[in-house]
Amino acid sequence: MNLIIVESPTKARTIGKFLGSSYKVESSFGHIRDLPKSEMGIEIENNFKPKYVIPDKAKKKVSELKKMAQKVDSIILATDEDREGEAIAWHLTQVLGLGKSQTPNPKPQTNLKSKIQNLKFFQRIVFHEITKGAIFNALKNPREIDINLVDAQQGRRILDRLVGYELSPFLWKKVARGLSAGRVQSIAVRLIVDREREIEAFKSEEYWSVEAKLQQQLTINNQQLTINNKNQEEKNEDKKLINNQQSTKEFIAKLYKINNKILDKLAIKNKKEADEILKDLEGAEYKVVDIKKREIRKSSNAPFITSTLQQEANRRLGFSAKQTMMIAQQLYEGIGLGKEGSIGLITYMRTDSFNLAENFLEKTQNYIKKNFGPEYALDQFRKFKIKSKLAQEAHEAIRPTEIIRSPEIVKDFLDRNQFKLYQLIWQRTLACQMKEAIFDSTTVDIEALSQEQKNKKTKKQSYIFRASGSIIKFDGFLRVYPVKIEENILPSLKINEILNLIKLASNQHFTQPPGRYSEAALIKTLEENGIGRPSTYAPTISTIVERNYIIKENKYLKPTEVGILVNDLLVEHFPKIVDIKFTAQMEDDLDQVAQGEIKWQPIIEKFYNPFKENLLQKEKEVSKKALTEKESDEKCDKCGKPMVIKLGRFGKFLACTGFPDCKNTKPLEKNLREMELSKEKCEKCEADMIIKHGRFGPFLSCSKYPDCKNIKSIKKSVGVKCPQCNKGEIVEKKSKKGGRTFYACDQYPDCKFALWQKPIDKKCEKCGSLMVMAKDDEVKCSNKECR
Repeated sequence: MNLIIVESPTKARTIGKFLGSSYKVESSFGHIRDLPKSEMGIEIENNFKPKYVIPDKAKKKVSELKKMAQKVDSIILATDEDREGEAIAWHLTQVLGLGKSQTPNPKPQTNLKSKIQNLKFFQRIVFHEITKGAIFNALKNPREIDINLVDAQQGRRILDRLVGYELSPFLWKKVARGLSAGRVQSIAVRLIVDREREIEAFKSEEYWSVEAKLQQQLTINNQQLTINNKNQEEKNEDKKLINNQQSTKEFIAKLYKINNKILDKLAIKNKKEADEILKDLEGAEYKVVDIKKREIRKSSNAPFITSTLQQEANRRLGFSAKQTMMIAQQLYEGIGLGKEGSIGLITYMRTDSFNLAENFLEKTQNYIKKNFGPEYALDQFRKFKIKSKLAQEAHEAIRPTEIIRSPEIVKDFLDRNQFKLYQLIWQRTLACQMKEAIFDSTTVDIEALSQEQKNKKTKKQSYIFRASGSIIKFDGFLRVYPVKIEENILPSLKINEILNLIKLASNQHFTQPPGRYSEAALIKTLEENGIGRPSTYAPTISTIVERNYIIKENKYLKPTEVGILVNDLLVEHFPKIVDIKFTAQMEDDLDQVAQGEIKWQPIIEKFYNPFKENLLQKEKEVSKKALTEKESDEKCDKCGKPMVIKLGRFGKFLACTGFPDCKNTKPLEKNLREMELSKEKCEKCEADMIIKHGRFGPFLSCSKYPDCKNIKSIKKSVGVKCPQCNKGEIVEKKSKKGGRTFYACDQYPDCKFALWQKPIDKKCEKCGSLMVMAKDDEVKCSNKECR
């Protein structure tokens, strides 16, 4: 009997179905050893030696694995191939007392020491997809545990433990209990805080644009028709003739040059300047002076790696990074496909490699030729450049395990979100091996000339308008991976052709501040700066939300008062912790450990000694009172003593200086204004309810908190009466599974009327059902049968 140990029970079940009775597949349920929670667990004076313990939750499983290990002929460690997976495999060798690895010409494993007698041999196998072929191939090609990967994981874990266990207590003493600090999370918070300050400091500038709606002149009986520069009777006659003909397409041209100088965005600063241009162009003739045509080819993006999958799933599907990784894990570990049994649908989802296996590429080209035609297939495989010099090219990009397993084939076996993510991965992988999309792009320059300019009797300013258009000539990869591309088809124009002016208008604009980070944008920025690695992005964002350092507001990340204070404290007193270049260099050093180029202990020592020295100094210098308390004009309504503004874990509030004799607290009036008073009264104490923002969005809270802790959800009405019960109104809600927005009657559960699309206060003329807003602001009937 052979015992295979993996880290996940789902993975164990999937692999177990591929193997015969001579194999038993068990799960370790993740890490079986870790640093203790109750203490630092690092012998700093002994070259930062970690003290590993078996967590309480893992003790039962470890006991079971030990008993199994004594009864089997061989043990096979099949955890994931990344640093975490390699570390789990190494910890298993320590706990189970395993000896040498059974590989051809095994290297001496000096790190694999054990106190247990009668050491058993073991094998270490790895694979990038959980399919029958991949598992059997891995069993034929065992390898040794990669101690360099183990050391890189240990180095990161110890470094994060030192920062967290040294710096977090400092924050508890100087700010509030329950706070934490970490290398990557502190950088993420800094980016969000810095962006918020950019937004606050931004000064909007007014600017104007001028555009002309133009139309190609019609020719009737070899005579051009125009409604410009004619008397009213002639204009009316031409209009009758034009209306009797097939109208040509109107198009927009924007003012591009004045006196041969290209206008920048802010060139026209106010309405007065815009009006002067409109006046100057009264009665002008619009003539085509230049036409440029070119062919544009657009290739698909590379297949997904961890960071790009998280970004695209956030942009296209609205998934958080944590949600994306959870669903990807399910697809990787195995989905039951009816008679086929449980099969991994995608390759390993923590990767920074763009590599695709040769046999997979061959199958992909065959699939493209068969299903889309040879014109969509490539002459040779498309390969993508390595994103990072330390990317592990032995890994593959995130792809379907079988390209022929289209989303429609597996749809009935997946839940809604699994299907969406699988479809995204399948489409992106297929698209990256399809031909480019080809566009015909046209740019037309149009000169606006007044009558005086035509006759060369004036030196008025010259104006050039520009119209741009493109059409898809060959859709290529867009056939399977749609990208928002607007086709703007211009009419067939000629040099010196005169155009009809339909309308000349100016439009007011204001410059906009930089937007807040979405999860996708934050991950992209962290990746560009070399902060974090594939496995760290999702937990980093989850942590800073859970710690109340940031909140999500309409899918964007906004810092809280606590987040801003902690960030400012770290920036001022622990600048290296929140220094982007320093943190990126630390990540590079850990990557070099993974490559076996350097040892992890010197990296930790170089960081820790100055960090500890600074920490001890700041514990003396920094005053909690100076950080978290400010005087106010308020008097305590219970004892009359002055009240001070304090900062707690969840924001600022007023507290009596008579504490602990007087424990009176109340919300800060500034906060009440910022949080917005609602129209509702608290049903428990009759005080005003205020709108607050938490991890899951806005909610109502009593303004007398913490004396009254009443909270309730906010009903977002869409201003439409329920057509089913005629009593309630339709409100916006979130589904429990997946957090998808839907619209339902507020009289639930008495009335269960609900819609997925936002209704408007208008009924269908055919069937009387509510009309709803569909994609691209299209209005349609909510009754599918009526459509």
